[in-house]
Amino acid sequence: MFITVLGLVAGGFVVIASLPQIIKIITSKKTSDISLQMYILLNIGTFLWVVYGLITNQVAILIPNIIFQAFNLSILFLKLKHG
Repeated sequence: MFITVLGLVAGGFVVIASLPQIIKIITSKKTSDISLQMYILLNIGTFLWVVYGLITNQVAILIPNIIFQAFNLSILFLKLKHG
């Protein structure tokens, strides 16, 4: 149980780390300094973590990465929208 909670807390910090970038993009509508390639690769990697979490039935991997994937897709969408 402790290990699962530790994993969820760690995943929570990773997810929260994306929020300042999302907020900055939404308020400034500027994405020129954001690497498109980085967010494409990050989305692929996060998707694979979600698949891994599903296959191994590890909640501490699955839940944070589903949320992180949504945030990463949001950033990628905003990058493509605002160039």
